[in-house]
Amino acid sequence: MGGFEVLDWIAIAGYFGIMLAVVWWVVLQKQRTSTDYFLAGRHMPWFVVGASIFASNIGSEHIVGLAGQGSTSGMGMAHWELHAWVVVMLAWVFVPFYYRSRVFTMPEFLEKRYNATARWILTIVSLVAYVFTKVSVTVYAGGVVFNVLLPEIHVQLTESLVLDAFWIGALLTVVLTGIYTVLGGLRAVVYTDTIQTVILLLGSAFITFFGLSKLGGWSELQAICRPNAENFALWRPNTAPDFPWLGILIASPIIGIWYWCTDQYIVQRALSAKDLRNARRGALWGSFLKVWPVMIFLVPGLIGYALHQKGMITIPTKMANGQEVLDGDQVFAVMVSSLLPAGLRGLVVGGLLAALMSSLSSLFNSCASLFTVDIYEKINPKASERHLVTVGRIATLVVVGMGIIWIPVMQRVSQGGLYKYLQDVQSYLGPPITAVFLLGLFFKRINGKGAVAGLAVGFIAGMGKLALQALTGGGAEAIITSPEWLVGIGQYNFLFASGWLLLISIVAIVGVSLLTAPPDYKRIAELTYGTATPEQKKECRESWGLVEVLMTVVVLGLVLGLYLYFSFWLN
Repeated sequence: MGGFEVLDWIAIAGYFGIMLAVVWWVVLQKQRTSTDYFLAGRHMPWFVVGASIFASNIGSEHIVGLAGQGSTSGMGMAHWELHAWVVVMLAWVFVPFYYRSRVFTMPEFLEKRYNATARWILTIVSLVAYVFTKVSVTVYAGGVVFNVLLPEIHVQLTESLVLDAFWIGALLTVVLTGIYTVLGGLRAVVYTDTIQTVILLLGSAFITFFGLSKLGGWSELQAICRPNAENFALWRPNTAPDFPWLGILIASPIIGIWYWCTDQYIVQRALSAKDLRNARRGALWGSFLKVWPVMIFLVPGLIGYALHQKGMITIPTKMANGQEVLDGDQVFAVMVSSLLPAGLRGLVVGGLLAALMSSLSSLFNSCASLFTVDIYEKINPKASERHLVTVGRIATLVVVGMGIIWIPVMQRVSQGGLYKYLQDVQSYLGPPITAVFLLGLFFKRINGKGAVAGLAVGFIAGMGKLALQALTGGGAEAIITSPEWLVGIGQYNFLFASGWLLLISIVAIVGVSLLTAPPDYKRIAELTYGTATPEQKKECRESWGLVEVLMTVVVLGLVLGLYLYFSFWLN
C-alpha cells in the first residue's frame, strides 16, 4: 500500500507491540490516587523525566512543520529550536520553587503565589489553547503524512461519506493514544515517551543521512541554498517581513520562557521526579536532547528543497496569497516515501507515530490534570482520590473529542505553514504568563491584584491582535481594509507585537501592585527568591553538584556552537 512493503509493516507492528507491552505493564500497577495518575506517584528518575520533556515537545507538527519551514524559509525558525538554553533556565531557576511547593499544576502554583483568580484565568486560557492549537495541530500534521504515504487507504461509510487516509490515520492514532493515556495516566505517558525518544531520534537521523547522501553532501546543500541566502539565513535584516533579527531577539526568549518554564504541558514532567535532584537533572537532560532538532528536523527540510531544485524529488505546490509555492508541510512525507529503503521507511513512520502519540498523550494528561485539579476539585473539594482519577479519565476523553472536532478548522488556518502558525499564536498567548511568573519569582512586592491585572490586560490585548491579524489578511482574504491604523495593527509583525505585549503586561502588573497593598510575605514564604528560607537555600544547594554543572556547560556550549556556525554557513 502506498509503496509500503512487508518490512515496513513489520517495523510499525513491532513498535506498536512494544508500546502495548509497556502500557499493559503500567496498567497492572493500579492508579489509586490522583498523585499516581497525574504525576506518576512522583517516582520518576531523571533520564525518564528528561526524555519525556523532549518527546512531549517534539510532536508530528515539529517533524512535519519544521521540515516544511526548512524547505521554505531555511533557518528562520531555528531560533525556536535552539531553546535548549531556556530549558537550562527551567532546571536552575524555576524547578526548585515548583518542586518544593508540591503543586500538581502551574495554575495551582499561581494561586499559592498570588490568588485564586490568577489560577482560574491561567487554567481556562491553557485549556482553550491546548484544545484549539496543540491537540488539533498535532493530529492534523499526522494526518497530512498519512495522506501522502498511504493515499489508497479509504473507508466507505455511506454513499456520500468516505474517510480518506488523512482521517483514518488521524483518528486511529488519536484514539489509540487516548486509550493508553486514559488507562495509564502520566506513568504510561513518561515510560512510552522514553522509548519514543529513541525511535524519534533514530528515524529523523536516517532521513538526514540518506537525504545528504543522495544530494551529494553538505557542501552541495550549501551551494544550492547559497543563491537563496536572503530567505534561508539564520539572521535576517529588520526589514524582513517574517523573521527580522531584532524581533527574533525580543520574541524568541518570551515564547521560550513561557513554553519551557511555565507551561503545564512541559513542567508536569519535572514535577513527577522522585526528588529535587532528579527534577533538576531531568530538565538538564531534556535540554541536551533539545539541542538536536535543528539538525534532524529543520535541516531535512533544507535537504528536501535542494533535492527538489535538482529534480531528484517532487514537492507538491499550493496556492498562497495568489502565488504558487512549495507545500512545505508535505516535504517530510515525500522524503520518507522517496528516499528510504524498505524497513527503514517503516521505522521512520514509526518515529512519526512516536512523535504524534507522545505529544498527544502528554497533552491529554496535562488537560486532564488542569481540569480535574484546577476546576473540578475546586468546585467539589470533598471528592475522593478514586473519584478524581475517574474525572481525569473522562476529561481526557472530552479533550480527545474536541481536538478531533477542531481539525477541519485547522485545514483552513494553517495555510502559511503549521509551525509558523503555532509560533504566531503563541507569541500572543505567552507574554502575560511569562511576565507573571518571572516577576512573581524575583520580586516579592508583586501581589495578586497586579498578577490578575497583567494576565487580563495581556490576554485581551493579545487576542485582539490575533483577531485583527486574521481579519486584515493573515494569509487569507482581508475582511477589514480600513481604517489604515487598524489594518496596520493587524499586519504588524508578530515578533515585535510579542515584545509590546510583554511590556504592557509588565506595566499593568507592576503598576497595580505598587498602587495596592503588598502581599503577606509569610504566606508566600519559599515561593520567591526574596522570601526563601535558610533551609530552602540549603536544600537547593544540596540538589546539584559537578554532574549538573558539566551538563549545563555542555548544553550551552553546543547551543553557542550551532549559533556561530549557522550565522555564517551561507557566506
